[in-house]
Amino acid sequence: MTHTPLRVLILAESCNPEWSSIPLVGWSHYEALSKIADVHLITRTRNRPALNRFGLKEGRDYTAINTEFVFEPMARLVQWISGPNKGWAALTALTIPSYQLFELIAWQRFKKQLATSRFDLVHRITPVSPAMPSPFAKRCHKLGVPFILGPINGGLPWPKEFPSLQKQEGEWLSRFRALFKKVPGYKATREASSAIIVGGKSAYHEIPNKWKNKVIYIPENGFDPTRFPSPKDIASKTYKNDPIKAVYLGRLVPYKGCDMLIEAASELIRTGKIHLTIIGSGPEEENIRGLITRYDINDGVTFTGELRHRQVAEHMTGADILTFPSVHEFGGAVVLEAMAMGVVPVITNYGGPAELASPQCAFLVPLKERAAYITSLKETLQTIVSDPSCLIPLSRNSQKRAYHLFTWAQKAQQSKAIYEWVLGIKSQRPNWGMPFDDK
Repeated sequence: MTHTPLRVLILAESCNPEWSSIPLVGWSHYEALSKIADVHLITRTRNRPALNRFGLKEGRDYTAINTEFVFEPMARLVQWISGPNKGWAALTALTIPSYQLFELIAWQRFKKQLATSRFDLVHRITPVSPAMPSPFAKRCHKLGVPFILGPINGGLPWPKEFPSLQKQEGEWLSRFRALFKKVPGYKATREASSAIIVGGKSAYHEIPNKWKNKVIYIPENGFDPTRFPSPKDIASKTYKNDPIKAVYLGRLVPYKGCDMLIEAASELIRTGKIHLTIIGSGPEEENIRGLITRYDINDGVTFTGELRHRQVAEHMTGADILTFPSVHEFGGAVVLEAMAMGVVPVITNYGGPAELASPQCAFLVPLKERAAYITSLKETLQTIVSDPSCLIPLSRNSQKRAYHLFTWAQKAQQSKAIYEWVLGIKSQRPNWGMPFDDK
């Protein structure tokens, strides 16, 4: 078995090479695994057109399952209740039935192949929500087929420093989030899983101690070096009288903090010391544009709107810093993409971004109440402007950390190490630290 590719059945209901966020995580992980293992993907029919455009063949490479007739009405209901791009906790809760149907149909189609050892193991990559139970896990356990759950992520507390944020985001249901452990199948899924991959510290701490012996920490995000190539050595840059080129990349929603960035950077933008490019769109865009006009900094800010994922690197090229003041981020793929290109992150010292980066490659702004946070962010930007050469070692370290730990190829190898552990090929449970240690 060690000399032939492992045979892996992948569950990834969200898996789309043309989208962003979790669908792109599902695709990127699947694609990387397909290069080192014999894999077959089970996903939703909504991903079929994109998968076909990328050269996959249905039946041979993947199986598409139609649950849209259950999922879409629930998604529309959440949007009606919470507004666009909001209410993620409610969406997760209301779409549990559609996901259960997805796994039920998948099991009916693949139970014979699993029973006859067509696959060595099953790996559920998406959904990443820990609230979504997996009937597959218990059924695989009965057949003696190892089941890998994860990465699962979430559980990051809404920061007490921003008491109104939860309401602004329409996350009324998240007040009752702890009840997800009462969802039928929660315990059975974890009990039957051979390994549980958690994507963040918060997700790790939610796992009861009795299952910690099979938990492995691996952040769910990675980056593709072909999309975000390493630029020339930043050490050759002199800066001279050039403004610091800052990039904000993300949805324009309250918790991402673009409004706080505008307030913190306004004076430096107005005096020509920073030029800010905002990549993204969302319900806060009108408010952000109003702030830019109020501070009279229109000439120092460029709006690109929402871009396709493949276009982002073009705007990241030549940037000096990523200004991403999100205060409730359990992922943060944009941080890795910036690091890979030598763009130094300026991020909140809280949640996923702070786990992906480190003080050796980023500016970590302490999480404080709004006014104090803006002051700290402003001071950080002033430090950079006063001595841009401080970016050079951070840039080098960013690239090194990203390429050493977070390429999708590297993450596929991390998954392979877990596969070999649950199959008994290797005796020691993999451990790369939490957060990852790049020494």
